[in-house]
Amino acid sequence: MDAPTPERTGGAWTDAAAQQTTRKRDPRVDVLRGLALLMIFIDHIPRNAPAAFTLHNLGFSDAAEIFVLLAGYSSMVAYGGMFRRSGIPTTLLRIAKRCLRIYLFQAGLLIATLLIVRAWMDMTGLVPRFGVKPLLEMGLWQGMLRGLSLNALPNYLDILPLYIILLALFPLVYLGITRGMWGALALSATLWLAANVDHQLNLPNAAAVDDGWYFNPFAWQFLFVIGACLAVAVRNGGGYLPRIPVLTVAAACFLAFSFFQAGSWGEWGLPDLRLLAMDQPDKGHVAPLRLVNIVALGYLLFSMPAIRALSEKPFLRAAEACGKHSLEIFAGGCLAALIGRILYRTFEPLWWLQILVNASGLALMLGLGLYFDARARQRAARTKTA
Repeated sequence: MDAPTPERTGGAWTDAAAQQTTRKRDPRVDVLRGLALLMIFIDHIPRNAPAAFTLHNLGFSDAAEIFVLLAGYSSMVAYGGMFRRSGIPTTLLRIAKRCLRIYLFQAGLLIATLLIVRAWMDMTGLVPRFGVKPLLEMGLWQGMLRGLSLNALPNYLDILPLYIILLALFPLVYLGITRGMWGALALSATLWLAANVDHQLNLPNAAAVDDGWYFNPFAWQFLFVIGACLAVAVRNGGGYLPRIPVLTVAAACFLAFSFFQAGSWGEWGLPDLRLLAMDQPDKGHVAPLRLVNIVALGYLLFSMPAIRALSEKPFLRAAEACGKHSLEIFAGGCLAALIGRILYRTFEPLWWLQILVNASGLALMLGLGLYFDARARQRAARTKTA
């Protein structure tokens, strides 16, 4: 039995568009995801000077929103057409295998992190100030078991569990979009609003002070659904969102406002240019200002031909390769950031150490991206020859 498609139900994801998707990847998605992963590495190291110039200091949203938005986009591209071409059982099995692979990466990162930090504590006698401290206070093995069951999620290792849940729910997201895109968005928005109004609507997290997941799945699912709908709109627009002058100006004005409000003027050594006295919007529940920020940014990025032309430039090939192999690069970046946090905690973030940590970490991630991309090309060439 074939799954319903937007083509059948009045939506926009046609089978011809899905087939076109399989022929060529959108370089914007891979470049943006690759750059987001590089920023996540930098941001995951407290007291890291380059973090003053990453996305979270240039607006209300940051690399995490880009990652989840593009996760929804990529899920629609990868699995949306597969429901029609291969049928429901095959597609569900493929999604289940992907979820299992993500979980295995999460488990490996968690075990490696706990063992590395425990060994560091034994050697130095220092106590970590970062994510895994609550798990270690439970006892190494108890914390490990609770972490593996996703009942205790430490800081910096909590985005992959969110990704697992969102990807597992993608069949329902796809079904909703095929029945009516605006209806699916409205239902998702209602759940997001409920999570913002009542913060108790969350999954339990024994490693958190407020006993809930930092990335609240009930809120972040809205961004994932927006990303899936974005893929449909971009594909039916010939690769771009429609350029509407009023929306373009509104998006640009909002991003300018968010830049002045979120800018780290003190860290930059500049006068405070904030227009309003206000706290930063809540990240864990994707507060409205953060949501509008990433939607405005996504609209400009996917409606401007210049962005696509830029993403095809050779100097961004390494970032694109990182985006293509995001799971492996994320894992490498997490371990590199862990080493950076340990070095900063042990020796203090001296300028030469910051240069060493950031240069080596970014080089590792970019090198891994190029390596995995070259290996994938070789494998594809052998398959074609065979």
